[in-house]
Amino acid sequence: MPNPHPYHLRSIPSSRLATFDVFAVGMRKHHVSALLELDVSRGREKIRALKARGESVSFTAWLIALLARALEKYPEAAAYRYGKRRLMVFEDIHVSIVVEKELDGRRVPIPMVIEQANRKSVNAITGEIAAAKRQELNDRDVVLGRGSSWYERLYYHLPGFARRAVWTYLLRRPRLAFAKMGNVVLTSVGMIGTLNGWFIHRSVHPISFGIGSIIRKPVVVGEEIRIREILNATVLLDHDLIDGAPMVRCLQAWTRMLEEGAELG
Repeated sequence: MPNPHPYHLRSIPSSRLATFDVFAVGMRKHHVSALLELDVSRGREKIRALKARGESVSFTAWLIALLARALEKYPEAAAYRYGKRRLMVFEDIHVSIVVEKELDGRRVPIPMVIEQANRKSVNAITGEIAAAKRQELNDRDVVLGRGSSWYERLYYHLPGFARRAVWTYLLRRPRLAFAKMGNVVLTSVGMIGTLNGWFIHRSVHPISFGIGSIIRKPVVVGEEIRIREILNATVLLDHDLIDGAPMVRCLQAWTRMLEEGAELG
């Protein structure tokens, strides 16, 4: 007799386990969510002009460079709590992103860290991301470009409660956390396709940027209504680290640079 409810089973890539744990641990964070609409028309126009001249510039790299510049001015937004009453504020901005790689015929997300993004140009970050995409993936890799120790690979064989305990241990040791995963994360899952809305993500980082779709829409510019390219973005800021007023000033600094098309000549 034929099965009336056909189905098949599919294994979950090991790299996805970290995503489960980030959501579980991230729920404990005191993040404030900011839903932003950012006019990136000028920046996109400059990037298209650069590409027409044969210069490869990544939109994601541009976003990273500018958020790193903004956080350089407000570094407490990317700090880690150190004990109950202190912050560990790092002088550099290390940005964690995800690069899709093919493994065993399937595309899986693998993290990489752009170190010292505040000291790098848009072109340098573009080249770093492009090199990561070309890099051959080893099934033993945990983070691209870094040799994985045996205990890091062991993580994927632990039960859920033990994996989440690893995250708790890591986050209580800011220097170790900074070395392993940086102090900022940018996820661009919302840029796949076109969706006029926001993705509310979770993160264990002090500050997290969730990049959404770019939508053409009418916007008031001065005294006129113009069609502009608007980027939807969600930013999670840890309220344990930074108060509301500097939060807003930090985001205003990033927004202003984006709208000016800064760092693109």
